[in-house]
Amino acid sequence: MRISFCQGLLTAAIILNLLVLYYVSRAQQQMLEKRKELGRGTKKASSQGSNLGSDLGILAGHAGALDNHGRNPRVTTLLREFENFENYVTDVANSFLRQRAELPFLVVADTPPYPPLLLPEGARLLLLSPSPDQPPQSHRPEFHIQTEFVFLIPDGVELEQPRVIERLIRELEGEGGGPVKLVATPVLTRSAVQCLHLRVNLKEWTATYSPAASGSSGSVCTALQGDAVVLMRTEDLFNLSVPLGRPLFSALFIQTALRGWKVKLLESPCFSASHRPLFSSAHNQWKADTRLKEATGRLMKSFGLKRLLLPEGKEQWFGCSKETPRCFGTVQEDTPEYLYLDRWTPPCCLKALRETTKYVINILESSGVRYWLEGGTLLGAVRHQDIIPWDYDVDLGIYLEDVPNCDHLKNLDSGSLVDANGYVWERAVEGDFYRVQYSEANHLHVDLWPFYPRNGVMTKDTWTDHKQDVEFPEHFLQPLVPMSFAGITAYGPNNHRAFLELKFGEGVIENPQYPNPAKKRLDKSKL
Repeated sequence: MRISFCQGLLTAAIILNLLVLYYVSRAQQQMLEKRKELGRGTKKASSQGSNLGSDLGILAGHAGALDNHGRNPRVTTLLREFENFENYVTDVANSFLRQRAELPFLVVADTPPYPPLLLPEGARLLLLSPSPDQPPQSHRPEFHIQTEFVFLIPDGVELEQPRVIERLIRELEGEGGGPVKLVATPVLTRSAVQCLHLRVNLKEWTATYSPAASGSSGSVCTALQGDAVVLMRTEDLFNLSVPLGRPLFSALFIQTALRGWKVKLLESPCFSASHRPLFSSAHNQWKADTRLKEATGRLMKSFGLKRLLLPEGKEQWFGCSKETPRCFGTVQEDTPEYLYLDRWTPPCCLKALRETTKYVINILESSGVRYWLEGGTLLGAVRHQDIIPWDYDVDLGIYLEDVPNCDHLKNLDSGSLVDANGYVWERAVEGDFYRVQYSEANHLHVDLWPFYPRNGVMTKDTWTDHKQDVEFPEHFLQPLVPMSFAGITAYGPNNHRAFLELKFGEGVIENPQYPNPAKKRLDKSKL
């Protein structure tokens, strides 16, 4: 009898199904035998213990880290922060697996560690950098952590009390659906863990840390500083855009603070750390500090943060400087690129503009050049006593007849001047005015607009298409009046409201707006 193609295909499918059923049933039988073996081993170990009550307590504690059926672990231990050139990853893995062999232990690195890590059985290494010969899930941590909770630990820590993990789980579960999404406990080291409040203002590219109330068990705050272990739900960790960035605590708490999540810091139980300090030589400590600084810089750049205000009052800057280009490119249609990102002028740029303004004003005053705050700069002085938060340059008006008094200005027709402090003085290519740049590399600038009086009106020979670039009566400058601006006393028109409304229109002081509302409008509800 001939067998058709379809009959042959059906026969093959039946045989394949039978094979699958056979292997599945065989695997289930093997798992049942292993569980029976594990049960016999547990009973044997319990009967050999000298203190039955203590053993039962440990078993009950361990059950909290397993699911309701007592089979699947609820917690993955994860070690992210370590240095390749000197670490104690092997010792940490051994410490945890010796006490809690049933809990997955995962070491996470960006690239293969060198020298290679010697991990014990039960510990796995996950590399976050993709490899062209591997499937996409191989480097994605959410495919490797299948437990309900994740336990983040630093290098060098030891697990001495096996039930401490259950204590942290109970603390976190006791918070219900509230803002506390993380529970932490200290690692006993030379410096105590500090509970901090963290406010992240992406619009202003700034993160501000300040001390939080401490001294009571269960302090709740938004960031930690120092050595600690942290427990959180795996689902929450992978709801972060960068779940395992480095430095881990910086990346973690910036993202959780933006979401309104809080961390609860317990005073006890504490974890011990025999390997402190982590590095055996001053050179290795220097290498670690350097790498930490570099990693922090990369993280801040990726998060769009240019300035950190630390709890002790110090500042860290991650934006432009005198040696680097400014943070934004050529401005098109009076709308800098950061406005389209719903951000304002980076704080490093504002800092450079303030420095340049103070420097230029000092030279103008010492040279006998009359000047006044112009345009949007005057508007910033009236509104903020500072530069408008989204402005990208500073404008000063000057008397044209005073230009020969200033050595920095009088010879610019023959070319630009780089002065002893690195500022660049030049005639602007866009029109008949002067420009002072922060440096040759960084083109943040102060523009100097020369006017001269004619029949009681301040005028110029050339004009731009800016609506505020218009003639005005000289009486606004007679006299010039002192004004607070950017931390100094500068001079401005004597009736600033009338001057500004002549330039911009009525109500300009009380109604802030971006320079070109046709391209990007200010959302005043977010001020």
